[in-house]
Amino acid sequence: MAMKTEIVKINPDLVEPEKIKEIARILSSGAVIVYPTETFYALGANCFSRKAIQEIYRLKKRPPSKPISVVISDIDMIRQIVLAIPPDFETLVSNFWPGPLTLVLKASSRVPKELQSLSGSIGVRLTGHEWLRSMVRHASFPITATSANISGGEEIANPEEAVRLFGKRVNLIVNAGETQGRLPSTVLDLTGRKPRIIREGAIPLSQLKKYLVS
Repeated sequence: MAMKTEIVKINPDLVEPEKIKEIARILSSGAVIVYPTETFYALGANCFSRKAIQEIYRLKKRPPSKPISVVISDIDMIRQIVLAIPPDFETLVSNFWPGPLTLVLKASSRVPKELQSLSGSIGVRLTGHEWLRSMVRHASFPITATSANISGGEEIANPEEAVRLFGKRVNLIVNAGETQGRLPSTVLDLTGRKPRIIREGAIPLSQLKKYLVS
């Protein structure tokens, strides 16, 4: 069913506080939005709203077996969604957060199963975008950070393409112009004995070697 999609234009380097609060308010209502990240546009929703998460899977035509990661506003927020902080966590975040490193951790029971892997883990990232951290802080919950595309398709850096794909299908599209479109975040699994790289991305393997399973 078609819906009215609100479009909010922002300058990601200087976002008006009123717009940040409005985006957070819309997310708090259970809505699904499209928003810009450091790399591409993403689909965002309250990570505790099963209905909104299921809608994201439907919009993307994403297989349920593929979990979705989330972004947080600060280190304290991670305690809402993870079961325990592993030993390597502090060292890694002190060196690479905020930034394009997604850490896979054991999910708490509060996290909907749709966001978890089969082993009960969840990917978490502290975004390098100051405005996005502020917005998530206002919302007071982590938000999903899956790319705004159809599963298997190319990521979207152009806001017009995001409108073409998701206009009248999501509640809000945050237009920040063309995003940088660089490599996606590097994904590091911390649920085992030692950190293990799942995907090499914006942070190269050479910077992470000393933390990995030998």
